[in-house]
Amino acid sequence: MITKNFSFFILLIFSVLALGFMIIYWSITRPFCANSISCKDSFSLKVENNVAGVFNGQKVNPPKIDLSQAKPVTRVLGESASTGQKHIYIDLTSQTLTAYDGNDLYMKAFISSGKWHPTPSGEFKIWNMVRATRMTGGVGVDYYDLPNVPYVMFFEGAGAPAGAGFGLHGAYWHDNFGHPMSHGCVNMRQVDSQKLFGWAEVGTQITIYGQAPI
Repeated sequence: MITKNFSFFILLIFSVLALGFMIIYWSITRPFCANSISCKDSFSLKVENNVAGVFNGQKVNPPKIDLSQAKPVTRVLGESASTGQKHIYIDLTSQTLTAYDGNDLYMKAFISSGKWHPTPSGEFKIWNMVRATRMTGGVGVDYYDLPNVPYVMFFEGAGAPAGAGFGLHGAYWHDNFGHPMSHGCVNMRQVDSQKLFGWAEVGTQITIYGQAPI
């Protein structure tokens, strides 16, 4: 009887250890996603007007999305068309974004890079553009659930595959631009993200460099 109980106890210990190792292995090897809950769902257009969001334990009110103009036109009468290759530079150290059309500066703006997870650095390209979507992720005090995230430009490259969900987008849930505030994406003022969204294209190059302040 004692032998049977001892064998059962040993088997139980090995089973628990095996399960623990499986969980640890899964958590290490599974692909990271900036929006750890919604992830792939965030890659598609989703408009939810009159729905509240949550950020840092606080209720936030998303902007209403008007799809009558899927991609805003920013060029005005008399403004010339593109003069060369479009390129977006993001300096994590100064928390700024500059966009060049050939040699011409198109715009410059403050951003908020990753605070809870670092924004990747390197060379990337925009692979998907979504007028609005829902982003959800984080756990505990840093949990967020944000409908109608506007003007999203997802990017991919070495260290940030398309499935990782990194992107540039407008942020309505904070006004602390110039300081890290995101879960890995690049937050922008809504007016700045709208301007960039109207100018950028799938394939536009993005260079991210520097070291975000702690």
